[in-house]
Amino acid sequence: MAPKRKPARAAKSDPDGMFRGVSAFIVPHAVQPRRLEVWKQRLAQMGGRVQEKLAKGPAVTHVLAADAKALLRELDAAWLHCFRGSVLSFDWLEECLKSGERLSEHKFAINYEAEFKLEKEGGTADSGVSQPAKRSKISSDDPENHKETAGVNRESRDASTHANEGSVAVKEPSMYASSQSVSGDSKDTIASHNAFNTEEASSGESTTYAPPDLNRNITEIFGKLINIYRALGDDRRSFSYYKAIPVIEKLPFKIESADQVKDLPAIGKSLKDHINEIVNTGKLSKLEYFENDEKVRTVSLFGEVWGVGPATALKLYDKGHRTLDDLRKEDSLTSAQRIGLNFFDDIKQRIPRHEVSKMEKLLQEVGTDILPGVIIVCGGSYRRGKASCGDMDIIITHPDGESHVGFLSKFVQRLKDISFLREDLIFSIHSIEGTDCGVDTYFGLCTYPGRELRHRIDLKVYPRNRYAFGLLAWTGNDVLNRRLRLLAESKGYILDDTGLYLATQGSGGKRVCTYDFSLQIYILLCALPHSF
Repeated sequence: MAPKRKPARAAKSDPDGMFRGVSAFIVPHAVQPRRLEVWKQRLAQMGGRVQEKLAKGPAVTHVLAADAKALLRELDAAWLHCFRGSVLSFDWLEECLKSGERLSEHKFAINYEAEFKLEKEGGTADSGVSQPAKRSKISSDDPENHKETAGVNRESRDASTHANEGSVAVKEPSMYASSQSVSGDSKDTIASHNAFNTEEASSGESTTYAPPDLNRNITEIFGKLINIYRALGDDRRSFSYYKAIPVIEKLPFKIESADQVKDLPAIGKSLKDHINEIVNTGKLSKLEYFENDEKVRTVSLFGEVWGVGPATALKLYDKGHRTLDDLRKEDSLTSAQRIGLNFFDDIKQRIPRHEVSKMEKLLQEVGTDILPGVIIVCGGSYRRGKASCGDMDIIITHPDGESHVGFLSKFVQRLKDISFLREDLIFSIHSIEGTDCGVDTYFGLCTYPGRELRHRIDLKVYPRNRYAFGLLAWTGNDVLNRRLRLLAESKGYILDDTGLYLATQGSGGKRVCTYDFSLQIYILLCALPHSF
């Protein structure tokens, strides 16, 4: 049975706060739904008011948007010319929250005139918004604003929306659908989420507004604790920190008191105490203890070697090994573990997004040359829009449902011929024999063209009817995958990267997975619009 969700406590508001007198209409385009909700809450807590519709309620004093393009998608330029309030970028709101005081508005004003002029001429232009150098961008496929709300987005997309009531000139009346849904997305934004554009993702370009992590001091310490607990085999504690990091990363303000995070999801009492200690002292005693404990430090180090799990790392420590050089003399290491050890420093280096994009295109070109029509997508943190990746997760299939059989062997050999794939870690073929759901797997090391630096790469070839599940699992992130598995289990099913199965009780009391064809078809119908 799924745990009951605790009712959210109402946040206290200060009617005389720094946003007193601000009645804001917020344009939802190009901003993460979770960030949007946080901004709305902060405005209301600090004396402001959020208007969901321009034609309703008290007069709007401020219109806030990511940039001129997002603004003109929602509002007509003629209405903006007549508007007597302030038209500002989200930077104003963010900088006010960071500084703790209401800042001057003039340098944050959006210049939509140039964009409107070029739109009429059929061209494009920069928005003219004053943009701080620290602004960063991520893809709309980020799991927090896409994957977890996919079902809600489909319902919102199909639901009818209300036309604007009043004299306000609006380009698309459907944009006035209530933003009180879980996702907070408007119709066009939802459509862009659901129709995943491979070319846009491959180019590394995206338009979602995402200010930098303002609490990196906290997230970096939590990240170190994740690695330590994983190495120690304590997945429960590791996962608790893993869930908290994306919540903290998306906050539009710098945490100065633990009270600011007491109502946030994934932040329990223990993590709140950790945050309080970090904010007040700049460090965490628990992390210092781990880093000063020889056993923990050594096991954590060994656990970073590819193929070495918590149990093996502990055995190596008990044998007297303390450094990576010690491990080089260990005869019990497998060939894959020895490869992970030899290229330890290479594998730890993250891959810039633009390099992943070029390697994905190379894989697509080679694959198409071998098998026309083959679908090759880079998942993982790349598909989620991150600026860099720890490795490359490649998901492959073919639309006809048959031609994928035997493809991986030819693909791997061709990639070795051009010196892209260098060392093999795991190579298993099941499509020909029809075993293991017919999924073929290759794990190994590759190199960016012209370099010798090794990167981890995983290739997974799925039959067409299981591809959606593979794409979902290998896009992640871990938090989403675990939540989906737990949800499936709570309803009597088992979910993995090959399908959704009905869990039944075997004769010996053992749990048995039974393939549920009807549910498989349903999930495919739901997932495939996001897959290509």
